[in-house]
Amino acid sequence: MAAPFDLVTMGRVGVDIYPLQTGVGLEDVSSFGKYLGGTATNVAVAAARYGRSSAVVTKTGDDPFGRFVHRALRDYGVDDRFVGTSLLLPTPVTFCEIFPPDDFPLYFYRFPQAPDLDLHPADLDLDAIRDARIFWITATGLCQEPSRSTTLEALEARGRRGITILDLDYRPMFWDSREQAHEWVSKALDHVTVAVGNLDEVETAVATREPREAAKALRDRGISLAVVKQGPKGVLAVDDSGEVQVPPVPVEVVNGLGAGDAFGGALCHGLLSGWETERIMRFANAAGAHVAGELACSDAMPTEEQVLERLAESV
Repeated sequence: MAAPFDLVTMGRVGVDIYPLQTGVGLEDVSSFGKYLGGTATNVAVAAARYGRSSAVVTKTGDDPFGRFVHRALRDYGVDDRFVGTSLLLPTPVTFCEIFPPDDFPLYFYRFPQAPDLDLHPADLDLDAIRDARIFWITATGLCQEPSRSTTLEALEARGRRGITILDLDYRPMFWDSREQAHEWVSKALDHVTVAVGNLDEVETAVATREPREAAKALRDRGISLAVVKQGPKGVLAVDDSGEVQVPPVPVEVVNGLGAGDAFGGALCHGLLSGWETERIMRFANAAGAHVAGELACSDAMPTEEQVLERLAESV
C-alpha cells in the first residue's frame, strides 16, 4: 500500500491574476502575471516546499485554466489525483490590486458557482483523508452546498484522528451573513484538533475578537491548539502546555495576500516535525513574512532554508 500523505487539504483553487504594476487601480494596470491560487491549494504547495507529501481535494473547470492548475500543482510537487473536473463550471480567477503596505483588494470571479464548491461525497477518497497525517479544511468550503455537506462528511469520516486543522478563513463575500458563517463553522469545530485564524475570523467562529478569550473559547470546544493571528501584535497560540505569544517578523510588504497560506504550510511542517509550539509559531511567522515580501503567492512559498535565513535576519 502507498504511504499516507503528510498533508491533504480540501477547498479553494483558482488562478490568481495579479497586476505587475503596484499602487494603481485595475483600470490603470497594463500587464498581469498568472499564478496558481486558492487557500487550500497554496497551503499544500507551501508544505511541498518543505519536502512534505501533499495533495489537494478540489475541482476545476474543463478549460485552459483548469489544465494550468493541474500542471502547476505537479510542478510544485503537489499530488493532483483528487482534483476533479466540472464539465459545466469555469475555473475561477481572482484579481487583486496592490497598494502596499496593507491594502490589497480582492476581486473573485466565481460565477455562477466555483467548481471547488461543487464537491460531492463521490469526489472524496475517504481512506486518504482518514490516513493523512494532517487533514486541512477551510471555512470557505462550508459556505455553499454541496461543498458544505461534503466537507462535513469528510470531517466525520476523519473522526478527529491525527491532526485535523480548520483554517477559519472568513471571507464575507462568500456568505449570506456572519451569523450563517458562525453556524456552520461552529459545527466544523466539533471535528478538528487545530483552529487558526485572524481576529475577524475568530470573532466569526466564537463571537469574540479578544485574543485570549477567543483562544479559550476554541479550546473549550475541544481544540488542542488554538492559533490567533493578531496582525502587528503577532501571534497567540494556546495548547495543553500553555500560552505562547510571538511577535511579527519585520518585512517590507509587497503583497500581503499569500502570507497566511505560507503561515499555514509552515504550521503543518512544524507540527509534522514535532517542534514545540513557540518554535512553530516563529517559523510560521517568518514564512509568512517571506511571502509578504513577494508579489506572488504559490510561486513565493519558501524552503526551510529561506525561512531560517529570514529568522536569522530578524534577530
